Amino acid sequence: MRFILSAIVLFSISFSAEAQYQFTGHVNKDQWNSSVYLSIIDDYRKISGIHSEQIITKVEADSTGKFIITGDQLEMHNKIYRIHVDNCFEHEQNLKHFSGECNNSKTIVFIAKNNDSIDFPFSFDNEMFCDVKSNNSKTNAIIKIDSLKVEMIYDYAAFRSEANRKLNNRKWFRNFQYFGKSLNEPLAELYIYSFLTNKNSDLYQFYIEDLKTNNYYDDLLFRLKNAYPNSNYARQFEIELAADKYALQIKSKQPWHNKTLVLIALLICSLFLNMWLLIRFKRNKKNKTIRESLTKQEQNVLDLLLTGKSNKEIAQDLFISPSTVKTHLNNIFKKLNIQSREEAKDLFHK
Repeated sequence: MRFILSAIVLFSISFSAEAQYQFTGHVNKDQWNSSVYLSIIDDYRKISGIHSEQIITKVEADSTGKFIITGDQLEMHNKIYRIHVDNCFEHEQNLKHFSGECNNSKTIVFIAKNNDSIDFPFSFDNEMFCDVKSNNSKTNAIIKIDSLKVEMIYDYAAFRSEANRKLNNRKWFRNFQYFGKSLNEPLAELYIYSFLTNKNSDLYQFYIEDLKTNNYYDDLLFRLKNAYPNSNYARQFEIELAADKYALQIKSKQPWHNKTLVLIALLICSLFLNMWLLIRFKRNKKNKTIRESLTKQEQNVLDLLLTGKSNKEIAQDLFISPSTVKTHLNNIFKKLNIQSREEAKDLFHK
């Protein structure tokens, strides 16, 4: 029996203005373990594979295979998310999830934000359907790209020859680029970019040549910064693009003499990128620990404060009095060891 997962993702705002999400679906327990994972993908180079640092939460399917994931920790702007199941044994999961090596897994990757209502009526066996329902027009973007990959596979398989493969490489490189731009969603284009620039793929050489003359990549960086300013995605793409351009510049000046310098430049960029990601991970972990010291209502007040809302606006959103808001703010400032709203914003927005 084939494993079929029909995932319904519901993001809704409660009347208390507290954002909530709910993921429900069904797992074929004859084929898969009961554990279902929800992950957030900040590093677009880690869209594939299983990475423990990305996992937000894990739930267990009930005796019928039904699972429900609920919470309120998703972002208010579009990000890339993944839900997956796998058959890693319990004693293997720490190692395999840490290294991303659990190949016996199935995944759905999608774009979402809080307050979305999304229905994913497709399986984990790469069967894509056209009737995904969502009030977020960007949700389907990555799913459409995966469907296009299936078309590409059939195209390559039509006639197996070196000449056919080279022609298809050029054709599909452009197809993916044009299709990504037509989606009008930079996160979807990053998904395509990570696929086209995989160094183990034949398409990578087309990227290197394309980078020399095509301003598409600078345009994508501009659109990323405009749509998602100060995001991990924009910073990571900017660093990678600068490193690749620098490598091309060095190679064009001294194509055989400077391989070592190119390697050093790439290693330095990689080092800075990894350091930045590590620092951000530690800061986020620290901020999460700090937030856990607050009560649920204090966290709600803090979230609204960080969006720039006044005491009066916070009181209206949470249906409490302004004096209660002041009491919560005093408690928050004491627990966080800060003196003002500006210090709170600096603490969580760095």
